[in-house]
Amino acid sequence: MSTSKLRVAPIGAGQIAEKIHLPVLSQMKDKVELVSIADTAPEKAERLAGKFSIETTFQDYNEMLARVSSDAVWVCTTNKFHAGASLAALRSKCHVFCEKPPAMNEVEAHRMSTAAKEEGKILSFNFNYRFRGEALAIKKFIESGELGDIYVCRAQATRRRGIPGWGSFTNRDIQGGGPLADIGVHMIDLALHMMGFPEPKSVTASTYRKIGDRKGVGLMGNWDPREFTVEDSAFGLVKFRNGATLIVETAYALNTKERSVMNLHLHGDRAGASLFPPEVYAEMHGELIDISLPFVETGDGHKKSIEAFVENCLGNISPIPTAGEACMVQKILDSFYESADLDKTVEL
Repeated sequence: MSTSKLRVAPIGAGQIAEKIHLPVLSQMKDKVELVSIADTAPEKAERLAGKFSIETTFQDYNEMLARVSSDAVWVCTTNKFHAGASLAALRSKCHVFCEKPPAMNEVEAHRMSTAAKEEGKILSFNFNYRFRGEALAIKKFIESGELGDIYVCRAQATRRRGIPGWGSFTNRDIQGGGPLADIGVHMIDLALHMMGFPEPKSVTASTYRKIGDRKGVGLMGNWDPREFTVEDSAFGLVKFRNGATLIVETAYALNTKERSVMNLHLHGDRAGASLFPPEVYAEMHGELIDISLPFVETGDGHKKSIEAFVENCLGNISPIPTAGEACMVQKILDSFYESADLDKTVEL
């Protein structure tokens, strides 16, 4: 490992940078140096530069990349600009840590992956649920073979009335999609990770806009139904070439009891498991048993996700989401929307 610090330059000075990424990076003073930040709104960049002691600010990230020597770029823009910012950073010989989803479509995701390979740089994404203690614990059961062959997984990312009342989350042109692209993508990535990233065979899906296009009670601020151009829920079935099945349920707004659910339910031929909270369902000595893991570290995986990427950039190699895995996640997102729009199964 090099003794020099990782010189980091974020692109995007919005909430995700201020609330998630910069607090963690600013605490890693022995390994990270925040050298610059770019945002199309100069006042935002300047405010965060003051708050996190960042040396310089730019309105144009291309100018920043040309003028500031940096080792890694954090892409914290809205989804529409993930690919452009990532490609520019990779071509400037920087490692890239990008927010989810990877891009607006699979074509963009592949361009990003190709650029990373050509430049010999690390490209990864903030699929932080992989780094939560619950996921790490259940992954150990899977890798030991105790669940056996996982043939069905149910992924849930639903909210009762969780349409964001801020930002561009309800604008499909900017975000690429609604809850599927925003919160569902986390559980899809986590499901694939737990299942060993089997190759998808087909996707059958439906999307709905039943609540978001009219005024209603909001538990995450009030949204403008006139500006609501995404789905408010999506449901689908992914079949894999190894015979396994993934069931996906995701929603910003759903008439359901629970305020919010983010969970995976894995079904293997030897045992099953749920992640939040972590539990294993098995048979032992002629009895059916439930195994709870009450002492597993819980909480936000953002910190571990960011730290793992920094360590990889510094030469301490450990598992992180890869560009190839991100391309598969993006392929499934694209196929969900295609299947819903065409009202038919999409073969992959």
